[in-house]
Amino acid sequence: MEEAKKYEVTVLLPAYNEEQAIAGTIQKIKDLYPDFEILVVDDGSTDNTLKVAMDAGANVWPHPYNIGNGAAVKTGLRMAQGEWIVMMDADGQHKAEDIARLLEYKDSFDMVVGARTRRSETRLHRDIANKLYNWFATYVTKFRVEDLTSGFRLVRASTVRQFIYLLPNTFSYPSTLTMGYLRSGRTVKYVPIQTQKRKGRSKIKLLQDGTRFFLIITKIATLFSPMRVFLPTSACLFLLALAYYLYTFITQGRFTNMSALLFNSALIVFMIGLVAEQISQMRYDRVQ
Repeated sequence: MEEAKKYEVTVLLPAYNEEQAIAGTIQKIKDLYPDFEILVVDDGSTDNTLKVAMDAGANVWPHPYNIGNGAAVKTGLRMAQGEWIVMMDADGQHKAEDIARLLEYKDSFDMVVGARTRRSETRLHRDIANKLYNWFATYVTKFRVEDLTSGFRLVRASTVRQFIYLLPNTFSYPSTLTMGYLRSGRTVKYVPIQTQKRKGRSKIKLLQDGTRFFLIITKIATLFSPMRVFLPTSACLFLLALAYYLYTFITQGRFTNMSALLFNSALIVFMIGLVAEQISQMRYDRVQ
């Protein structure tokens, strides 16, 4: 049996209904990097994405139905044949020319991420949301996160596969991957890039997915650094309880049930945070 061809770099393109853009994306990558593997994971598209990608010359791995962007990425990480994996969007937002800029740092950092600059063609509400996500992630990880949700990144295959079990099936896989690397002591490098306006309609809905993303970011934060969330919450409850106790003592000369409830709540939240911190640390026994 003939051995599978080995590649130095695999370019992974998760795709769902991207027939308008994917052929052009594949062709640009092939023109600039003819020796790279181009792997498209079709996440159950209902249009001609699968056929268009195959006709363009990519290696295609189809899902029988739509599972999620993160699920497509996980499949791609398992199936990629390259030593290095570049993840990028199939909708034409990311420039193939920028792949070389990420590869410049492959021997110095565990993960290299393309951080979108202000000149990128993105919508205002997403820019505002991303700034909030970046600020929160920076607080949780104690590392300046410049673009938490960027899907354009370079990783070593052998390293990133240790984190697959942490990744969700949804759009939040970049956030989980970034915080997982940082929490494990891995190094991350941000390279400024300028993205283009995507072709076709976005799969993200502002209200529905915006709320979901906020909940996901909060969940990720408590997954990787629980005390960075639970400790401030406990401290706020304790200070509120103390202030209310002083007020009732001065005005009524007594210790009220509400003060007791607030003090107990502060203690309970703190203890939950300690337990969550231990569980979080145990999860990393699986990561070398």
